[in-house]
Amino acid sequence: MSTISIYAEASPNPESMKFVLNQQLLTDGVSVDYPNLEAAANSPLAQELFNFDYVGRVFIAQNFVTVTKTTEHQWAQLIPEIRTFLKSYVEAGGPIFTVDPAAEQKAAQTAAATGNASEQDQQTSQKIIDLLDNYVRPAVEQDGGNITFKSYNAGIVTVNLQGSCSGCPSATVTLKSGIENLLKRMVPEVTEVVAEGITV
Repeated sequence: MSTISIYAEASPNPESMKFVLNQQLLTDGVSVDYPNLEAAANSPLAQELFNFDYVGRVFIAQNFVTVTKTTEHQWAQLIPEIRTFLKSYVEAGGPIFTVDPAAEQKAAQTAAATGNASEQDQQTSQKIIDLLDNYVRPAVEQDGGNITFKSYNAGIVTVNLQGSCSGCPSATVTLKSGIENLLKRMVPEVTEVVAEGITV
C-alpha cells in the first residue's frame, strides 16, 4: 500500500482550500463539483467530507480536493483535521466515486454542445469547449476550481463556476477580463460570457 502525502494550498477564494494528493483521483480533464450533500450521491468521499459541519462545498479533480468552508473557523484549525481524514480515507482504499464521472461528464458536455442547436452553433460550441479545456481549465485548476461550458446561444456563452471559483472575489474579473477576452479573440461569434455558480 502506497503512503499518501497531502499538502494544503491556498486558493484565491479565502473560503476555499485545495488539498493536493500524490495520487490520482480522476482522469485528467475530469472534475466534479458538489455544492451540497444531496449533489454528492455519486461520491462517498464527498459525503464523508460533508459530515464535517464546516464543509459547504466539495470539488474533486485529477489529484486534489478543494473544500469550501461555511463557518468563521480559521483554516489553521481545519487543515490538520481535513488532511488527516483524507489521508486515512484514501490509504484505506475508501471509494471516491460509485460511478466514474468521466463518461457522465463527456455525455453532458456533448448534450450541451449539440442540444437543439444549429450545425453552425454546434461547431462554435465545440470550439469554445476546446478552448476552455486547453487554455482555461489548467489555469483555474491551479487555483482549486474549474470553469465548464454550459451553453452557447446567439453569441452568449454560459459557463459554470466550480470549486473555489464559485464564491471567489476575483471570479468575475477573471471571467470578464480573461475568459471573455480569450473567447472573443479566438471565436469571433462570441459577444459575451456569463456565469452560473457565482455565490457571494
